[in-house]
Amino acid sequence: MQLSMSLPTPPPETVFYDGLPFGAIEAIKATYGLIAQILDPPKDGYNLTMKLNLAKLPEDEEEEHALLVKVASLREVVLGAPLRVVLKHLASKTVAPGIDELVALVHRPKESFFLLPEADKVTIVFPMRFSDSTDTVLATSFLQEFVEARRTAGLNNAPPCFWSPSPPPELEGVPTQALSANAGFVTFVIFPRHVEGRKLDRTVWSLSTFHAYVSYHVKCSEGFMHTRMRRRVESLIQTLDRAKPDSEGSNKTALSRSFKRLSVKDLRSSSNS
Repeated sequence: MQLSMSLPTPPPETVFYDGLPFGAIEAIKATYGLIAQILDPPKDGYNLTMKLNLAKLPEDEEEEHALLVKVASLREVVLGAPLRVVLKHLASKTVAPGIDELVALVHRPKESFFLLPEADKVTIVFPMRFSDSTDTVLATSFLQEFVEARRTAGLNNAPPCFWSPSPPPELEGVPTQALSANAGFVTFVIFPRHVEGRKLDRTVWSLSTFHAYVSYHVKCSEGFMHTRMRRRVESLIQTLDRAKPDSEGSNKTALSRSFKRLSVKDLRSSSNS
């Protein structure tokens, strides 16, 4: 089976090598092993084309499922490759060769986030952008609460997290067009303890999909509020319906009554009695 993938259009501040982020080829080989063969050149209109040999899938059902999940996650494997290279060197408290300054990585069409690698930590900054004004308001509130939640006692070992409405000092010198964030900037500081052993894969995945994570929760919050509002409106309508006077019933009652016209003689006899 052939699998082709098109990556988001990179902004000017990012660097691709032969249409792929640096470290992507090595990440593909390490992730998929013998079942994947990279075809050069890729299919027209795509950044990457792979030939998958399904006959070489593991016989164990769980291992097969895990590998197929990785195939479905090809986009994150490729786009997260530079992040993996940087964080892998952080685990050994070194800096990847040739990467000693601010690095821009693409994660959405014409949008990037930034890495500042050092030997003892890696600072990662996400400019948060949303096209919908409602999403922007919800995301800003969500991110501020996200930072506050980090300060709770149970999350002492989590990476430090900061939010600011303006670009942090780490982004000094970045082109202005790359700093247009209407929901502020989120900064994570990753230390070697966050990428030890199996933690590396989880950290790379969490950071690579951070914007999607925020977008998911923003949409869930919006849907929850819409549901609550609809239920509230339905409750108010039911209350108003119960408060309406039964005009038709009252008319029938009035019409069904009969009155007897009394004469002067009847009035006198009733008074004498």
